[in-house]
Amino acid sequence: MINETGLIFLGPPGAGKGTQAKYLAEFLEIPHISTGDILREAIGAQTILGKQVQEYVDRGDLVPDRLILDLIEDRLDRQDAQKGWILDGFPRNVKQAKFLDELLAKLNQHYMVYVVNLEVPEEVLMKRLLETRRRKDDNRETISHRLQVHKQETEPVIEFYRQHHKLYSVDGNRSPAEVTQSLKEIITAA
Repeated sequence: MINETGLIFLGPPGAGKGTQAKYLAEFLEIPHISTGDILREAIGAQTILGKQVQEYVDRGDLVPDRLILDLIEDRLDRQDAQKGWILDGFPRNVKQAKFLDELLAKLNQHYMVYVVNLEVPEEVLMKRLLETRRRKDDNRETISHRLQVHKQETEPVIEFYRQHHKLYSVDGNRSPAEVTQSLKEIITAA
């Protein structure tokens, strides 16, 4: 096992982030932390933060950064995250990326952080997302919009991590096993 590893998965919907996070969480024996899962868990547990999140969800509004940041801080401070973690869906903007750097210092988590951008051509993403159709409204137009929004959101984050020499780009247009192998090579090479 590799100790004290932080992995941040970037990449568009359909790139395989969840699949790879699951494999690597088992391999590294660290938790896979999905922003969506954290939100659902907080709401289900009816914590103070969860009740605040529920109010936004009930109104159909986006959960504000401040609440997301509080939930991330709470999650990374738990015992199971003390030897590392995999973040999926966070950070989504440069403000969140800077917050994460500050949070890791505050929590005394001086991990080797790898930021992995899974790159997959848009036509492949479209095909994958149309085949899986996890949402009722999934069609070519809505998927195209989601991919465009994601690209606009994450390009500054990708550039932020590139400038900080933490970014690893991985070809996600291969079999899951090949992608996993590439990710393991990145982690074990350091």
